[in-house]
Amino acid sequence: MTSPAPAPIPTTAPLPEALQSLGLRRTATDLADFLARATRSRWSPALVLEELVRAECQDRARRSLERRLSRARLGRFKLMADFEWDWPKVLDRAAVERVLGLGFLESGSNVILAAAQGLGKTMLAKNVAHQAVLQGAHVLCVTAADLLLDLGGQETTRALERRLRHYVEPRLLLVDEVGYLTFDNRAADLLFQVVSRRYERRSILLTTNLAFKDWGTIFPNAACVTALIDRLTHHAEIITIAGESYRRREAEAAQKARRGKP
Repeated sequence: MTSPAPAPIPTTAPLPEALQSLGLRRTATDLADFLARATRSRWSPALVLEELVRAECQDRARRSLERRLSRARLGRFKLMADFEWDWPKVLDRAAVERVLGLGFLESGSNVILAAAQGLGKTMLAKNVAHQAVLQGAHVLCVTAADLLLDLGGQETTRALERRLRHYVEPRLLLVDEVGYLTFDNRAADLLFQVVSRRYERRSILLTTNLAFKDWGTIFPNAACVTALIDRLTHHAEIITIAGESYRRREAEAAQKARRGKP
């Protein structure tokens, strides 16, 4: 005796809404066009499913990339195609291209870009961070001032612990502009906590305008400066850039252009 066929499950919602509830957002949005293409091209049932899966995978990858870019907080930056390799007097191009390959992320190593103002260290750092986002990594970009202001403003131990986790969890943390401002001993201790918790586990990409021997001027009298530098540089690619400022060159060119106008 054969068992009766199972009764069909009633669908109370319209098809687009049902697809949305299943998480098939792309198909729900483009349903009319999808069905028209399937009918016009006489897709087999198997091909219909293949195309549906392909479209959904593409859409989810796009939305995932958009979320990672939003969380990274990269802001505006110039792409590497606009970088003038021949302008700096000192720059190890092979090292920059090696870092852009993201191999340092696998070992949790750090990257430090040291240069005076206007030589493109932030541009390079943000391009590295952007490549990491494109490769699926969780990235967070923040200036040293914003990071320490955020951590220093936490009023309870629990709140501070929560914010520390915020800066420790990303696979790549870009800390920009170390050396432009002076901080107190507590700020030095907070940065040391971030670096220590990430040490040999997750990578830090840091830009600074000062040599390490001058970091005592950033955190005057802070006892942890030597230990901080030690952890940052233990497993690190240190890239030094030297030369004349791009921004100064552009400003001088703009001034000459204005003077040349009748």
